Amino acid sequence: QVKLQDSGGDSVQTGGSLRLSCVASQRTISNRCLGWHRRSPQREREWLATMDSADTPHYAEFVKGRFALSEGNTAKTMYLQLNKLTPEDTAMYICARGFWNGRECVFPDWSLGNQVDVSS
Repeated sequence: QVKLQDSGGDSVQTGGSLRLSCVASQRTISNRCLGWHRRSPQREREWLATMDSADTPHYAEFVKGRFALSEGNTAKTMYLQLNKLTPEDTAMYICARGFWNGRECVFPDWSLGNQVDVSS
């Protein structure tokens, strides 16, 4: 069974916005980490953003100022707001949930992904 269910992928025009959602089937654990990645034919996996155990978000340089990671009220839901999208953002977007191991975030749980298509 998939522990994370994501949604919100769609087809949009250049400059458009989307909000991706990810819902966990289990309670959030202590020292949790939240993460978003994407995959396209050009790359197997590309890191986008994480929220560490101190609730501090971190972003890849190429999405900084355009994408925003947040957590829902239930503590089981996470979001990725995508703004000012370009065709280069076309990819399968994947959410992840894990924990801080004292050195880095470890993500044992992954979603199947949601496709985002951006047309010019």
